Amino acid sequence: MARKYLGGSGNALTVWISVAASTVLIFYGYDQGVFGNVLVGDDFLRTMAYPSTSVQGTLTSVYNLGCFFGALSTIYTGDILGRPRVLLLGSTVIALGAIIQTASYSVAQMMVGRIVAGLGTGMNTATAGVWQAETSKMRSRGKLVIIQMANCITGFSISNWLTLGFSFAKGSVAWRFPLAFQIFFTAVIWCLCPFLPDSPRLLIRKGKYDEAYEVLAALEGHGATVDSPSVKTQFNIIKDVLDREHMNTYTWFQLLSGKGPSGVLRRMVLGAWMQAMNQISGINVTSYYMTYVFIHALNIDTLRARILAAAGSVDYLLFACLAYFVIERYGRRRVMMCSAAACSTCWIIITIVLALTEKDPGNSYNYGAVAVTFFFVFFASFGSGVLGVPWLYPTEINALEMRTKGASLAMATNWIMNYMVAEVTPSGIANLGWKFWIIWAVICFSFIPITYFFYPETANRSLEDIDRFFETKPGIFIHRNKIATQLQRPAIYEEEDLRIGEMQREKKGGLEGGSGGSVAEGDELEHVEHAPVKSG
Repeated sequence: MARKYLGGSGNALTVWISVAASTVLIFYGYDQGVFGNVLVGDDFLRTMAYPSTSVQGTLTSVYNLGCFFGALSTIYTGDILGRPRVLLLGSTVIALGAIIQTASYSVAQMMVGRIVAGLGTGMNTATAGVWQAETSKMRSRGKLVIIQMANCITGFSISNWLTLGFSFAKGSVAWRFPLAFQIFFTAVIWCLCPFLPDSPRLLIRKGKYDEAYEVLAALEGHGATVDSPSVKTQFNIIKDVLDREHMNTYTWFQLLSGKGPSGVLRRMVLGAWMQAMNQISGINVTSYYMTYVFIHALNIDTLRARILAAAGSVDYLLFACLAYFVIERYGRRRVMMCSAAACSTCWIIITIVLALTEKDPGNSYNYGAVAVTFFFVFFASFGSGVLGVPWLYPTEINALEMRTKGASLAMATNWIMNYMVAEVTPSGIANLGWKFWIIWAVICFSFIPITYFFYPETANRSLEDIDRFFETKPGIFIHRNKIATQLQRPAIYEEEDLRIGEMQREKKGGLEGGSGGSVAEGDELEHVEHAPVKSG
């Protein structure tokens, strides 16, 4: 019988890992929303000596610089510590940052707290998705990561409603308690992660084969043991890919200059730019500054702006949940392109309405109502695709040996773009007016041809299938490559799994026939995603 983690194995264990990873994303979503609402509070502004618009932008965006460096740090710590330990470390660092922010009485102290909290958030966001993807079955991997992102919006919604409620409190508790509440999520992470397994793929790569077999059997469930054929086949497929990649024999310079295994640099760029698209869509104009935008761009009073922001977060959450039903059915490419088209349309309408408001101030209330409506539609459009796909894609597209490093670089890209958007938004609204929104319409539209021409489909493929695809050295433009664009799993990958399974059975049969024993302890097998291997 396989070992049980938190009393579970099989689907129950996958649920526990998903709960832990999702808590990390709730944590992240809460951090995304809380400061933008704190920023408009009277007591906060008075305590911080009424910072200028520029300083407010820096107070918000400096958090993202911390996230950037935190994500980069996992390039080196991610594999050394393992997935659960990185999350424990990152969550502890966030709690330290929360304490500093809660106790702040100056802009400088608040900036230090924001940077420290950002370091932990960067570590967590670079790790949670990889851990989820590497412990999930092929046909549920996308849905589970989408659940993570829906939970991210749950955190965002919690921050909006909590800050709305505390806005009625008198004194500094109105903003200190929402900042201190981050510590609660650290406590939840510490209750879960110490008792959950590391990624079996990472364990195999580190040579911890016995532990990897144990985790694979636990993830398989249904009474599987380390000697079960399905567990051995999974192990074999992963190790087969690792042996072919043998990236430990290449330097970073060789990998990044294209002299390493095929497609490594290209895959890292694809993952990083997909994360960049998530941020430069304009989402953080609204998630960080939604209340600010309603007040300063639409001239809505503070209380009504807070209520609308909180309601908008619920709209965002609902459509983030709906993505669960489309991400595997329609694939990453189609969902991303449709969502980007809808987002671009929303920004176009918002731009037109705000331009009309400047020309016809007498109807500003009616125009404002239309603008608010399409901010809500934007949340729905973004939540159904551009939210989740960029978080899922880097965990799938990067080579097995480089998945941690590739995901770390993708998240670092996410955060530096996040920093840029957060830094320019207050000044952009103040100086450009309605023209500011044209930028996001054009950028969102550009995602459609970029995805169509350059991004291969990853739905209905095991992580090892994606490695196999890039071994064939596909061209840069993949829109005419059937294997790259078809939604169903290509037959050649199923045949390859069957071949490896047959080889493993023949090897076992030969050993039993020659020595009368089972597979020797030194015969190291391999592991893969939980891709189904059909019997002959």
